[in-house]
Amino acid sequence: MRLILPLLFVCLLFSCKKTGAEENSAQISSEEKTKVSTTNREAFIDTETKDTLIYPEERHFKNIRQVTFGGDNAEAYWSFDDKQLVFQSNFKDWGVQCDQMFLMNADEKFKGTQPPMISTGKGRTTCAYFLPDNEHYVYGSTHLADENCPEVPLRKNGNYVWPVYDSFDIFVADLDGNITGQLTTNVGYDAEATVSPKGDKIVFTSTRSGDLELWTMNIDGSDKKQITDELGYDGGAFFSPDGTKLIFRSSRPKTDTEVKKYKDLLADGLVEPVDMELYICDADGSNLKQLTNLGNANWSPFFHPSGNKILFSSNHEAVRGFPFNLYLIDLDGKNLVRVTHGETFDAFPVFSNDGKYLAFSSNRNNGGGRDTNLFIAEWAD
Repeated sequence: MRLILPLLFVCLLFSCKKTGAEENSAQISSEEKTKVSTTNREAFIDTETKDTLIYPEERHFKNIRQVTFGGDNAEAYWSFDDKQLVFQSNFKDWGVQCDQMFLMNADEKFKGTQPPMISTGKGRTTCAYFLPDNEHYVYGSTHLADENCPEVPLRKNGNYVWPVYDSFDIFVADLDGNITGQLTTNVGYDAEATVSPKGDKIVFTSTRSGDLELWTMNIDGSDKKQITDELGYDGGAFFSPDGTKLIFRSSRPKTDTEVKKYKDLLADGLVEPVDMELYICDADGSNLKQLTNLGNANWSPFFHPSGNKILFSSNHEAVRGFPFNLYLIDLDGKNLVRVTHGETFDAFPVFSNDGKYLAFSSNRNNGGGRDTNLFIAEWAD
């Protein structure tokens, strides 16, 4: 789980304009789109919705296409060969009541069509990630505890909260949806699994030691090791391209009041995901350091293909909780650069393994509604 529900609720509460894309291929068709000249470059406008597809300042996007057209769609992760992606969606038109996992080819879009569901359709799922064979993936699910969707509380004592269900465990499944293994069996939250590009390790978040800490394990679930041990919610971790480092986001309660609030919420299976900074460490947990000190929510980090920068989502420039935009930062915390220039929500950036494309989720082009859709942009450094 990655924060999408409470953060989207904040964004949507105040949002006034949506932006986006509708494409068949990775190229923007000049027949379908209008180019508007600006002093910097050309902006692409959707002729049907009149929304901006790529803002003039978004120089890292050569082009963009929209993949989904309804519901909340997020965490689209590439297969190791970049031919497919797996993502989670709660789009009711696809017959689900809460997040389930879906499979797509890299060149597909789903406007009036539905991708195959590859989770069980039971419980709630989160955080799918391909394994190196491109034929299996790992994901978190609550289905063993209850086949129904769990309740999603959004507020506690007037504050936004996010559930961390102790019924989540991590499973392995094939691309037909058959569960072929279970990697965690402990009581407590086990989820947010991602796989090293080297194909040897999995990093995940767990409460098995009493707090929300990062752990690693082998691909088969063996040799579980705790990576972080400071109070706070450590999660959303990803390996560097060479597998030697981890980037993640964390809360770090400091004062007695903050510590008590965090512990009380965690005892109720909740966290308050509004104050997060990015941290980086070696894959074994050593050389831990704080990467950002921006304030507000800094999260969904992912390594740039070079391994020398981090792309992440943040609302640190926001006054009222929005917008969330994508930013690049060096590994030493310097040279912060804004990548997207939307007015609502851009998050969950994930580079293809060849570094040519970026998948991300956005409120762009949703007609002023609450849908969060998947987009794929061709990347330019």
